[in-house]
Amino acid sequence: MAAFRVINPQEMFDNPFKLIGSDWSLVTAGNPDSFNTMTASWGGVGIMWNKPVAFTFVRPQRYTFEFTEREELYSLCFFDETYRPALSFCGSKSGRNVDKVAETGLTPVFTEDGVPYFEEARLVLICKKLYGQFLNEESVLGGDSVMKYYNGDEFHKMYISEILEVLTK
Repeated sequence: MAAFRVINPQEMFDNPFKLIGSDWSLVTAGNPDSFNTMTASWGGVGIMWNKPVAFTFVRPQRYTFEFTEREELYSLCFFDETYRPALSFCGSKSGRNVDKVAETGLTPVFTEDGVPYFEEARLVLICKKLYGQFLNEESVLGGDSVMKYYNGDEFHKMYISEILEVLTK
């Protein structure tokens, strides 16, 4: 079992466009008794309110949404390419219907605060929600190039979350 070490967010060397858009992540929320994870390829990192933050987007139709709403903290886990099938599975199946941990073989571990993440990840961001708001049609300025991602009321909720801790191997 490889041990994680804690680094400062400013020490992250990954290209965020590749990390989020190409490599994908698992958004995982809950506690040791009950949690869920989903694959995400949208999001970002930056500075907001003088804090390192992650921008995370979750549709309310996703099972993970109820966990992100309920909990103050969640994790973003990034993996090497060998875990692409597991991420594909977690993005195409609902935790309401399948046990994603059992099906993928990923190993859940928990922070001292009970935040779930995965031992197999190479990079983990532990995030604390600071702000949440639903995207909406009225606010879309990109016209059809953006609206093509939405059908009716399926808009994501955006969370701006402070990156409390970065774990790396």
